[in-house]
Amino acid sequence: MAKRKREKDENQSEDREEEEEEEEKNGQRDPLEWMGTDIMSMVLNNLDAHSLALSRLVSRRWLAIASSDRLWASKCEELWLQKAHIPRLSQGHGLTKLAAYSLSVMDGKRKRITKYDLCDHVWEFHFNKAAPDYWRNLDPYWKGCGPLPHRYFHPDGSLTADPGDKTWGGHESCYCIVTSYVGEENIREHYVRINRWPRMLVYRKQDWSWKMSNKLYCYSSIPDAHKQGGTGPLFSAF
Repeated sequence: MAKRKREKDENQSEDREEEEEEEEKNGQRDPLEWMGTDIMSMVLNNLDAHSLALSRLVSRRWLAIASSDRLWASKCEELWLQKAHIPRLSQGHGLTKLAAYSLSVMDGKRKRITKYDLCDHVWEFHFNKAAPDYWRNLDPYWKGCGPLPHRYFHPDGSLTADPGDKTWGGHESCYCIVTSYVGEENIREHYVRINRWPRMLVYRKQDWSWKMSNKLYCYSSIPDAHKQGGTGPLFSAF
C-alpha cells in the first residue's frame, strides 16, 4: 500500500515537472513565479497606467502587486505633473494611490464648475476684443505691459479685485452658477454670470485649469499645484 502511494506521488511529481517544462518551452509559465515579487514590481513599474491597471486582471497575486501604493504613487506623480489644479477629492486621508489616480482622472474630465472651484483659485482677468476701446486701453493684456489683473470669488457670492485695479469698475459685484439639464444627466446649459453682464461659458483645459469667457471679457484660473490639500469639491461633481 505504502509502495503504491509512493509510486503515485512520484508519478504526479514527474507530471508536474513535465508540465512546467512544457510551459517554459511555450513561454506560458507565470513570470511572477520565477522572477519574484520585487523584480516583478520593477517590471510593472515600467508600464503605463492603463497597462498596469490591466495587469491586475491576470490573477489574484498579480492583483495584489499591481495595486500597490508603491507602483501607483509614481503614476500619480506623472499624472499630476504640470497640472494646474490637483483635485482635493484625490487627497483624502487613507485613500490608496490607485484610488487617488482614478479619482484624479475622473475629476480631470469634469466640465461643470462649482463654487468650490471658483473660490479655491485666483483668477486672471482681461477684456476681449469686442470690449469697448476705453476698457481695453486700461487693460495690461492689450497694452502689453505688466501682470494681468486678479479677481477673487468668495463663498458669500461676492467678487472682488486688488486695490488700485484700473479695470475694476469699483461697484459691488456678485456671481451665480447656472446649470440646466435635459433629462436627468445631460447638461443643456452651464455658465457663470457676474451681476447682469453676459453669461460666461465654462471651459476645462488639458492641464485641468478653468477658463470662463463671454464676448466682453475672460477669466482664467491661475495654477496652484502646490496648494495644500488640493482644490475643488470634496465629492464627485460631474
